[in-house]
Amino acid sequence: MDSLTHIVLGACIGEAVAGKQLGKKAMLLGAVAQSIPDIDAIGSIWLNEVDDIVAHRSLTHSIVFAIVVSCLLAWIAGKMFHRHNAAKRTYVLLFSVNIFVHVFIDAFNAYGTELFYPFNDTRFSFNLVFVADPLFSIGPLIAFVWLLLAKSKYVHRKKIAVYAIALTTIYITYAFANKMKVEQVVANTLNRQHIVSEGHFTTPTILNSLLWYVVVKQEDGYKVGYRSVFDKTGEIVFNDVERNDSLLNNVTDKNDALKLIRFSSGYYTVEKWSDTLVLNVLRFGQIGWQDPAAKFTFHYLLNKPEGNQLVIQRGRFKNMNRERVSSFIRRVKGI
Repeated sequence: MDSLTHIVLGACIGEAVAGKQLGKKAMLLGAVAQSIPDIDAIGSIWLNEVDDIVAHRSLTHSIVFAIVVSCLLAWIAGKMFHRHNAAKRTYVLLFSVNIFVHVFIDAFNAYGTELFYPFNDTRFSFNLVFVADPLFSIGPLIAFVWLLLAKSKYVHRKKIAVYAIALTTIYITYAFANKMKVEQVVANTLNRQHIVSEGHFTTPTILNSLLWYVVVKQEDGYKVGYRSVFDKTGEIVFNDVERNDSLLNNVTDKNDALKLIRFSSGYYTVEKWSDTLVLNVLRFGQIGWQDPAAKFTFHYLLNKPEGNQLVIQRGRFKNMNRERVSSFIRRVKGI
């Protein structure tokens, strides 16, 4: 999830777990704890673009990291705030719940996390929520502001924090129900259209869990489509996308390409734009939704590495205007 969501959710968890013992310091510690796994962003200082992409959400988003760092930070906090006489288990609970929540909610979106690193580098991605979803974040954000402004002795502090956390859980459940509904339509469409599939995934489009992006893998390419939970038709209209992996034969050093293909979980295409060879990772969607031939937001320039800044969400909001936003809202509504 986005950094703001981690901060406000962490503060709410901190308040719920230790607000009574630590006062507003519990919110601060919760926000810090919830943000800790993202320290792997520091790696971008010395890693190249591909290695940084692959390393993100690996070690610092693993169960091993969560256990070790939770205990370490709990011990440090206990020493720093010993005057509050909070039990050691309170600090352990505050840090462990926050770090584990961060690790697992990051697995809910397309990037995924390597939960069992360093024993297994499989990336788990449940594709339930977009990396930034206002409906997921709004409850903790309102609660955060409320608790920040309220007095430390306000009797309903814990109740507000718990309600905010409960709202995120309810929203995840709602998103899961929407995903199951879309998955059923995908299965029916593949069956009715006699589409041979080697696998597929569904993931929510930008900032919502109502309109879903669907990719079906085939021998030489993919079928790409969109499905709103409000669509009235019984099937999904797919567009064909070729993999074109034979173009990789023109790449002298395939090291970066092979790393990205593994990162893509096998959902990738290769294109040639003029004199530039491009590898797309399909998991993150397209730029726009109206044009079947729209570029993919994750595209890496294989023979021009100097042009690969902000690879993952490249062009996500390109040419965004009122008309496009209105078109997107209509599509979400199933119109």
